[in-house]
Amino acid sequence: MTPEAPVGGPDAGALPGVAGLSSAEAARRLQQFGANKLPEAGTVPGWRRLLAELTHFFAILLWCASVLAYLAGMPQLAVAIVVVILVNGVFAYIQQERAQHAAAKLRELLPAMVSVRRDSRIVKIHTTELVPDDAVLLVAGDRVPADLRLAVAAGCSVDESMLTGESEALTKVPGDTVYGGTFLVNGQAEGVVAGTGGQTRLAEIAALTGKVEAPPSPLALELQRIVRITAAMALGIGALFFVLSLLVGISWRDAFLFAIGVMVALVPEGLLPTVTLSLAVGAQRMAQRNALVRNLEAVETLGSTTFICTDKTGTLTQNRMNAVEVWTPAGLVSIIGAGYGPEAEVTGTGAGEARHLSIAALAASVGRAVPHEGRWIAEGDPMEAAIGALAARLAASGEQPEEPDLSHRFAFDPRRLRESAIVGTTLFVKGAPESVIPLCGEDGAGRALEMVDQMASHGLRVLAVAERSLPGPPGANFRLEEVESGLTLLGLIGLHDPPRAEVRVALEAAREAGIKVAMVTGDHAFTAAAIARETGLIGSPELVLEGHSLPEDDAVLAALLDRDGVVVSRVTPEQKLRVARLLQHRGHVVAMTGDGVNDGPALQQADIGVAMGLSGTDVAREAADLVLLDDDFATIIAAVEQGRATYANIRRFLTYHLTDNVAELTPFVIWALSGGRFPLALSVLQILALDIGTDLLPALALGSEAPSKGTLKRPPERRHLMDKALMFRVFGLLGPVEAFFEMTAYTAVLLGAGWTPGAELPPADVLMAASGAAFTTVVLAQLANAFACRSASVPPWRLGWFSNRLLVWAVLAELGLLAVFLFLGPLAALLGHAPPSPGGLAVALAAIPAVLLADWLYKIARHRRAGTATPGTKVQRL
Repeated sequence: MTPEAPVGGPDAGALPGVAGLSSAEAARRLQQFGANKLPEAGTVPGWRRLLAELTHFFAILLWCASVLAYLAGMPQLAVAIVVVILVNGVFAYIQQERAQHAAAKLRELLPAMVSVRRDSRIVKIHTTELVPDDAVLLVAGDRVPADLRLAVAAGCSVDESMLTGESEALTKVPGDTVYGGTFLVNGQAEGVVAGTGGQTRLAEIAALTGKVEAPPSPLALELQRIVRITAAMALGIGALFFVLSLLVGISWRDAFLFAIGVMVALVPEGLLPTVTLSLAVGAQRMAQRNALVRNLEAVETLGSTTFICTDKTGTLTQNRMNAVEVWTPAGLVSIIGAGYGPEAEVTGTGAGEARHLSIAALAASVGRAVPHEGRWIAEGDPMEAAIGALAARLAASGEQPEEPDLSHRFAFDPRRLRESAIVGTTLFVKGAPESVIPLCGEDGAGRALEMVDQMASHGLRVLAVAERSLPGPPGANFRLEEVESGLTLLGLIGLHDPPRAEVRVALEAAREAGIKVAMVTGDHAFTAAAIARETGLIGSPELVLEGHSLPEDDAVLAALLDRDGVVVSRVTPEQKLRVARLLQHRGHVVAMTGDGVNDGPALQQADIGVAMGLSGTDVAREAADLVLLDDDFATIIAAVEQGRATYANIRRFLTYHLTDNVAELTPFVIWALSGGRFPLALSVLQILALDIGTDLLPALALGSEAPSKGTLKRPPERRHLMDKALMFRVFGLLGPVEAFFEMTAYTAVLLGAGWTPGAELPPADVLMAASGAAFTTVVLAQLANAFACRSASVPPWRLGWFSNRLLVWAVLAELGLLAVFLFLGPLAALLGHAPPSPGGLAVALAAIPAVLLADWLYKIARHRRAGTATPGTKVQRL
């Protein structure tokens, strides 16, 4: 192939070029304007991020508990709480350390070296040395190093998808601006630097991304609420016990220390580590389903998602143009084939005419389909590569056709909307139907225009192809407009960017789960709407908005957006960011997908940013909370399912933890109500052993419960983690049952040793055995409670005792820890208890069926109030 000639024929000559700067002037401007690199974003030092994990509200509450425990003369308890804070803080820090580095990745988008004119010579310099008014030379495949104003553009098209979301390369002509970080797909160009470093469009988006602060996740808000409630309860009850202690005649110092013990007992030390580890389990499961979580809280946020704003290209579609229809006056040919390979199924009439048309279109194309590592890929413009694949598929031999021997090429011109090539004495023309068909004869033009409308209504991009025989090889001074006339229309090519096969099913699953879906894309409205129809995304009645005509009034736009199936096209990064914010103001938990640099700010703003792992840019991946390793929209729905399961699991072990707290607080209540005459059944160290010892593993096992079959059959959870139903189950049912058997076991041991209420305290060995009975009862009752908490509606025997194997192993470990706490002498002495007597052990064992029976009766009553079937007729874990 000969080099491309500028429009107007060979007489146009070589590229005129731009004068450029002198080395001295360039050095002066480098001092004046600075290096051509994006401004460094202020990063938070690692020690400050670690400190933040150790000083949030819940951690401060634990720090206070540790200090108070030390002041109360319980250094062992103080040290144990500090260990809990440090372990949880370091673990969270490690999980979150892959934080946002979007600005750093943006800097990597600029090339290292670039060709410029300096001192009337073409030299290569480092990109950072570019200055305003430098003359830059570009060829196909180059990345644009700064914002340039083109002085020369021959057959020039630029891929700006990373900035604009537009999937098709845009043709550029002299006078146009191209932006740093974009790619020159075709042709060659020279431009004058219009902006460097912080003055580029890329820097604007980087700054916008850096300014956006992600809102707190629903889980973070819920945990803050739980911590506030817990802190209020701990402080309030501690103050109450302080007053009661004074009223029964206890000294000020002892009353203060006792109140501190009560407050420490009420702080659920194991809650935050359990939440963190449960989120880590959810993240691991998502990774197994090709969803990489970069922010642990995003696991739960996904489950709360109510609105998904999805990109089009590469998310709903395969980002791969394909020629699927060819119309000629002889008939319509359909081509069924994936990718750019030559293999395809060809059906219809007029295959010979279609073959000739494809060769003509290929002659007027630059891009090609080429083999690479065992597969076919696009080289150059994907649309033109699809034309190359079409020619191969229609070729009689099934092989790639020979490259035409061009004598002249006339690149695509946005004013002409077509491009041409001369092979021998034949002129081939390819372009927009409205540009090519009027140059052809009247015969068949009406039918051709009807086919254009028909193809376009199917969401196809339509190209017209025509030819003309020239009387002889054109001379040196021929005029293009003279030869591009009197053409013969060969036919039409319909190109399609196919949607992903699984998208329609995934969209149906999202709607069934009560999640609204909108398409937010930088593509043309017509293209976006066609793909929305093909995938089943667009709603009824159809609503397609364009970025340039979006209402300025936020309330009006928010009302338009807050519906299922809306399509928003031609959006800028700022508009996409605005869409996310408006939906959040409407109360939605927004998941935003994207793959380009232009998506960075919106991904940062959204409650859950979702980036493509295969086709996405590093900027999008670093700005996102979730990365789809397979670029599969359906993976989002799978991740939503796991997120909902994680939310349900947090409710499960929250119920489990709080039930334990009721049993732990009861001994202090009875002691206070008796005026100190009834011995204290549990010590604060025993309570800590329950919270972060025996309870922790079953709680983690509850956090790994698999999603139920109905997880995606209902709307997203909108209730608080601690709602009325959970509070009643904890404080009105399971907690009191545990507390009753705990105190019964404790009292049984004391009475069996001959103690009577109001008498002097029994010997120390009797008190330790009684306390051991109370401790054992709580552990065994929690064993039953762990199985009961697997569901809020179904008894454990309906679920299967061994269906959660982690819970079985956790319960066995719990029993092992109980034995260690009771029979390991030094540890038992530190905790202040001893193995229970046979009578105390019998009561403790009776707590297991009692908890299960109470839970079953509660679930029956719950079903009757709801008017549903008896528990167990349909297995559903909530």
